[in-house]
Amino acid sequence: MTRYRCVPIADAVVERFRQSGRDDFDNPLRRITATGTGGFPCRRCLCCAEPGEPMLLGSYDLGRPRGIYWTPSPVFLHAQPCPSFDALNVVAPIIRANSLVSVRAYDAEDLCLYDLGHVCPGAEVDTALLRALDDPRTAFVNVHTARPGCLLSRVERMTATSSAAP
Repeated sequence: MTRYRCVPIADAVVERFRQSGRDDFDNPLRRITATGTGGFPCRRCLCCAEPGEPMLLGSYDLGRPRGIYWTPSPVFLHAQPCPSFDALNVVAPIIRANSLVSVRAYDAEDLCLYDLGHVCPGAEVDTALLRALDDPRTAFVNVHTARPGCLLSRVERMTATSSAAP
């Protein structure tokens, strides 16, 4: 079985957002209170916010892919500290909770591997995700919400020399 991990936003980015109140493009972060309707997936703990929790919404520079397929993404973060997701071989709760996700595999040159792309309910993502990760061309996978297209999580294949720390 392919070993993998869902990668949360880096600690430094989370702290910069929370400390500065600005996103990656110098826009002011929006403060929003989570409601019971869902749609508030924190990109640090990779869990959905509970109703009433304060959230931050801002634009995030994904880092990869670069070039032709680069795009920023709106992201939510808990306004208060939360633990960084660090489970191995576990699909992040925010992916599972999403009604429709897009699995997007990229090669080492940041080109999209169209034949590995797949749209499915988040609860059924395992087959598509493992298919992409098992392909030797895949350098990484980004899982997005399929309708608005927001990044939920990068997923990386674990190797013998990989570390679990983000």
